[in-house]
Parts: sequence; C-alpha cells; structure tokens
Amino acid sequence: MNFQQITSDYSVAPQLSAADVKAVAAAGFKSIICNRPDAEHPGEAPADEVRAAAEKAGLEFRYIPVISGQITPQNVADQAAALAGLPGPVLAYCRSGARCTNLFGLVQQQRR
Repeated sequence: MNFQQITSDYSVAPQLSAADVKAVAAAGFKSIICNRPDAEHPGEAPADEVRAAAEKAGLEFRYIPVISGQITPQNVADQAAALAGLPGPVLAYCRSGARCTNLFGLVQQQRR
C-alpha cells in the first residue's frame, strides 16, 4: 500500500479497495477518510465497500466526497470536523492523494 505521511497523525493515499484495508490497519491507522466521489472512475471501489471493510477491521470511516479541482468551504468544514472527531492516525484517500493533501492544508489554514 502506498501512502504519503503529511503529519504524524495524517497521511494520504491513492484510491483504496476493500482488500487494502487490512494493510491500512496493519500500518497502524485508526481511521480512514474517503475524499473521492463514488463513480468518479468506473471500476473503482465505492465508499460503502471500503467502509464495510474498515468497520470489519475496527477502523473508523468517513465519506467526504470532493470533486477534483472544486474544494468547497463545506468540504473544508466537513474535513475539519472529521479530523477533530476521529481517532488518529488518519489515512485519507482520493484518486492520487493530492485532493486530500490540499484539503488538509485548507483545514490547517482555517485553524490559524
């Protein structure tokens, strides 16, 4: 599983599948955030499938879909609320991890 650590409590990854969740748990993550809208690309695992695997593995899961290149203030608020309430470390995923990284940066700016 490929992931990029942003802080000690937040990392990002490209699209996950249900099969990836065991590796996410084994890497020590406690929560997963999906920032990729379902059906953005045919054949990718829908959020509910990853959620079911996450819950089975004892991980928290949040679905906060963000359209690529169109992060909204509501997306930032939802991500901030999720990060405030989820146990860490958190792994967020989207197509490449860039959306999750940008969203995290906006959350940090908002907190300042």
